[in-house]
Amino acid sequence: MTKSGPLVAQLRVEPGDAARLDVRNPADRLGLGKKGDTDALQQALAEQLDGLHNRLWAEAKRSVVLVLQGLDASGKDGTIRRVLSGLNPQGCDVVNFKEPTSQDLAHDYLWRIHHACPPRGILGVMNRSHYEDVVTARAIGAIDDRGCKRRYRHIREFERLLSDEGTTVVKVFLHISKEEQRARLQERIDDPEKNWKFHHSDLEVRARWDEYQRRYEDAITATSSSWAPWYVVPGDHKWVRDVAVTEVLVRVFAALDPRIPDPAPDLAGIVVE
Repeated sequence: MTKSGPLVAQLRVEPGDAARLDVRNPADRLGLGKKGDTDALQQALAEQLDGLHNRLWAEAKRSVVLVLQGLDASGKDGTIRRVLSGLNPQGCDVVNFKEPTSQDLAHDYLWRIHHACPPRGILGVMNRSHYEDVVTARAIGAIDDRGCKRRYRHIREFERLLSDEGTTVVKVFLHISKEEQRARLQERIDDPEKNWKFHHSDLEVRARWDEYQRRYEDAITATSSSWAPWYVVPGDHKWVRDVAVTEVLVRVFAALDPRIPDPAPDLAGIVVE
C-alpha cells in the first residue's frame, strides 16, 4: 500500500457528504507523479492483493463484491483487466450487466443483482450494476423522482443485508472528463479493432452529459454508507485509475484480514512415499 491512507481517503465519499463530482478533477494524479513512476507500486499492490485474495478464497467464509460504474468509455473493462490480472481465476467472478432480459423484468429490479452476488470465498466484480436502475432508469423516465428516492432506500438496505451476511461491498465510480470520453469514443470509431465497442446510443447519452453527471452525483450521495461506501476514482489517466482501484481493494481485503484455514490434525510426521 502507499505510505498512508490519504490516497484512499480522498477518493471515499463519506456518508452524509455530497459527492460533488464538479469539484473532483478527473485528471487528478493523486500525487503519484507521472506515468511510469507507479510501475513498481502497481506491481507491489498487485502482489499484496493476490496474497490477500488467495486467503479469502481459502478461508471461504466471506466475499467481496466490487461494483464498477461510470459513463461510456470510463474504463470499466480496462480496470477489470488490469486490476484482476494475476489473481486466481477460480476465486473471481465477473458479471457484465446489460439491458434486463424478459426474465429479469418478470422480477423486481434487484433480483438479477442478488442472483449474481458472489458466494463465500469469491471476489465478484459487477461491470455496471443496480445503479443503472436509478441513474439510467431516472434519465430515461422509467421512474420518477419519488420512485428514485424509494430505490435509493431499497439499495441502501440491500447492501446492508449483503454486509450483514458477510459480503463486503466496494463501489467505485470511474470519473472521466467529457474531453477524455470524446477521445476514447473517437478511437473506438477510428480503430477497426475497437469498432465493436462503439454503439450509437453512446452518443445519445453523451449529448445529455450534464444530466447524467447530476444523476450519478445524486445516486452516490444518497447511497454512500458506512457499510457500502463509494470511491470516486479519477479516470482520465489509466495508470492512476489502476493504482487507485487496486489500493482500495488491498485496504478492504487487509481490513477483512482473511485467514488460511488451520491444517488437518495429525499432519506432523506424515511422509508421502
